[in-house]
Amino acid sequence: MESLESLPADKIPQHVAIIMDGNGRWAISRGLPRLAGHRAGTENLRRIITASVEFGLKYLTIYAFSTENWGRPTEEVQGLMRILEDVIDKELDELHKEGVQLRHIGRLERLAPKIQEKVLYAIDLTKGNDRLVLNVAFNYGGRDEIVHAIQGIIEDGVPSDQVTADLVNQYLFTAGVPDPDLIIRTSGELRVSNFLIWQAAYSEWYITPTYWPDFNKEEFYNALKEFAQRDRRYGGVTEAVGKKHG
Repeated sequence: MESLESLPADKIPQHVAIIMDGNGRWAISRGLPRLAGHRAGTENLRRIITASVEFGLKYLTIYAFSTENWGRPTEEVQGLMRILEDVIDKELDELHKEGVQLRHIGRLERLAPKIQEKVLYAIDLTKGNDRLVLNVAFNYGGRDEIVHAIQGIIEDGVPSDQVTADLVNQYLFTAGVPDPDLIIRTSGELRVSNFLIWQAAYSEWYITPTYWPDFNKEEFYNALKEFAQRDRRYGGVTEAVGKKHG
């Protein structure tokens, strides 16, 4: 594998977001229960976080559990909650040691009080770290996030003529985090799935048929390499962007 240093520094994304899809199908294709796929996906996440630090990314956002996932079988939902709790128990110290700052985006209210306490503890413990900011989208939905932002703006009595895109950004769960430059979706599905629908307005997408548990460091690098070759115009034309960047 080539060194990431071969990519132009200004072409390395600052913020990568990942829809970690295909855990269940990965398990079923191996004759395993779906939860085995989720555990394999969790183990892979550890490797991708390490690679993100190596590659010099500043922000990584992972889609771990959507507001729609509550509709899955009870056994699977309960299993996912146990996995979240296990990950915090087993990985927190190492992530803290590696300089990873953990943040949660979404709503904590629906989670069990014990899990809420662990999430809040992890956030507080790592809040001073700045090597990599890891946003965990758990009980998260893009539409719900926008509704939450609108509610906050109304509650604060902001006049309608003062509502701007920058103001809305301040009320989102991702307040203070730059929009994702690159969104990766594994398993080949061609859907946004209610993920960062405000923030992804000008994100680049990389779709791979690889199931999440098999999405390794080399393919992660290939996604970054393809991103470096994209011409990001932000609604303009190439010449205008060329002047803007140099």
